[in-house]
Amino acid sequence: MRDQIMSDFLKALASRDASPGGGATAALHVAQAAALVARCAEDRAVVAEAEALSMHALRLAEKDAHAVTTVSRASGNPDALLDAQREACVPPAAVIAAAAVVLDLVERVPPDPRVVTDLAAAAEAARAAAVTARVSIEVRCSGAASGRGLSHPEPPAVRAGLADDAALREAVAAVGGICERADRVTEAIRSGVALSR
Repeated sequence: MRDQIMSDFLKALASRDASPGGGATAALHVAQAAALVARCAEDRAVVAEAEALSMHALRLAEKDAHAVTTVSRASGNPDALLDAQREACVPPAAVIAAAAVVLDLVERVPPDPRVVTDLAAAAEAARAAAVTARVSIEVRCSGAASGRGLSHPEPPAVRAGLADDAALREAVAAVGGICERADRVTEAIRSGVALSR
């Protein structure tokens, strides 16, 4: 995916294949957001962090696509499905954490009028990433990723195995704060006020 031509990726995204899908696009939102921060920052440390985060997010997109394919293949075996669903929640949880880091970096870039649009785009892409990743976790935990749909979730034992994961609950809970931070950044840029937490 990292070296794929954009038009080829979009064709794959538009296909009926299980992956890539929403989870991979969430990670790509982070990759784009981090790249925008790298473009805007003058502080070399911020640039380096943003560039590394962008590459990390590309790897998360690939991991998500692989995880979704694994869930699809495991749909006939409840034990394998539970393991696959747990693993499929790891990349979106990491995307949520990465989206928060994007906002940390955005807040470290002075709001120069030449780059504020890119900073707002980075903040909003981070929000989109976090919200999409949250939905990915929730859907995968519900059993919908197995192809059975929301109206026919997995048996309670499968759902309970995922719902008991404190790290996933923490990741999902963090999304509200990420959205609030993105709102503050975007509003500060729109009103011309200096960025601050």
